[in-house]
Amino acid sequence: MTIFRLLATVTLGAGISMAGLWSIESSLPSLRTHHAAAAAERMPLYYRDPSGAPAWSAGPRKDDRGRDYLPVYDDDQAAPEPAKPKQQADSSRRILYYRNPMGLPDTSPSPKKDPMGMDYVPVYEGDDAEDGVVKLSPGRIQRTGVRSAPVERRTLRIAVKAPGTIQLDERRISVIAMRAESFVQKVADVTTGTRVKAGQPLMEIYSSAIAAAAAEYLSTINSNIVGSNVVYGRGSRQRLTNLDVPEPVITAMEKSRIAPVTVQWSAPRDGIVLERNAIEGMRANPGDVLFRIADISVVWALVDVAERDLGSIAVGQPVTIRARSFPGRTFAGSIAVIYPQVNKDTRTARVRIELTNPDLALLPDMYVDAEIDTADPAPLLAVPADAVLDTGSRQAVLIDKGDGRYEPRAVRLGRRDASYVEVRDGLSDGEAVVTSANFLIDAESNLKAALKSFADADGAQSAGGDHAGMGEHK
Repeated sequence: MTIFRLLATVTLGAGISMAGLWSIESSLPSLRTHHAAAAAERMPLYYRDPSGAPAWSAGPRKDDRGRDYLPVYDDDQAAPEPAKPKQQADSSRRILYYRNPMGLPDTSPSPKKDPMGMDYVPVYEGDDAEDGVVKLSPGRIQRTGVRSAPVERRTLRIAVKAPGTIQLDERRISVIAMRAESFVQKVADVTTGTRVKAGQPLMEIYSSAIAAAAAEYLSTINSNIVGSNVVYGRGSRQRLTNLDVPEPVITAMEKSRIAPVTVQWSAPRDGIVLERNAIEGMRANPGDVLFRIADISVVWALVDVAERDLGSIAVGQPVTIRARSFPGRTFAGSIAVIYPQVNKDTRTARVRIELTNPDLALLPDMYVDAEIDTADPAPLLAVPADAVLDTGSRQAVLIDKGDGRYEPRAVRLGRRDASYVEVRDGLSDGEAVVTSANFLIDAESNLKAALKSFADADGAQSAGGDHAGMGEHK
């Protein structure tokens, strides 16, 4: 009997269960129809990637793995997301407004999303307390590669470059010319371009004026009456000197007591024969140049310095000369003279540099390139050249104030070398400036200023609208 009761109970329970399942199954089509109608009433704003990647679509589509993009509806857009840890940490600070995450000039007084589903970024009270100051998170600083360097004093190696040519030292040129009518009796084996030594014979000349002066001088010093008195022969000797008779010839006459028929002329200095006009048998009138000799052991480099660089150069500054004829070789010298005139056509000033030329490698009219070291021995306040933001009319740097805060500051610059720029005003020793990714921070600063002005204008319009509404209410 008990067994029959158990079977009846099981059968009755199974019947009820089957009836319940049948009832639920029969109601499913109506539920699906209800949800489909509700979904049809909601139009998706857009479709987002099912994996969460930053990809969106205006209509239904599939990703590369065949998965459908997920629709995003209007109520999903308005639904606030749970607070993030960072927002919870900043809950004690009042949010001023929300700015567009893509940097567009769009702000909102309440949380919202942009058309791509990205949250607007909150701007807290105190974030914009300092005008122009940009604050970056440590992660963004690392991603953008922001680097800073201290402002310090250093010696700048500033070089002014200018082209020039080698010229003779005007003080080392000698000319051999007759002071009386003469005849060239003989010329030594010396031609233009020959290097001669001081005292080397060049030619022999005959001059009646020199012969007469020599005879008078010898008669005076050979006289038994006045020969012992040096004063009486002084005038005759001076006449020979005035005729430019070489001193060795006069000394030889005094020793031999014989007047020579011809006088030997020798080179007055070591150098190169630049000009030879003497020809055997020729007649030389007073003033005719027979030889011109130049000493090129010391030469000049005349370089043309641009007008803009004249304020940086001074007499005595060291100069490095490179001759185009000798690649890899340098010649050292210093500025001797800065000529007081600017060429009106080339806008350059001529500078004279004295160079030693021991091996006589540098020749007149040779092209050279000069590099003038204008470095100030005193250290100057300088920053890396990469730290300067130069727009042409404005020069500025970004100050690293620590904790990810950066402030643009206008500066007044001075001289610069290959790596550093002198700062004459705007910075102090010990401050840090941004040397890399500064253009990105500058763009962020300009964007922040635009957003702030936009928010201020929006706030002013809202305030104006409230006052207008109050006026209408009254």
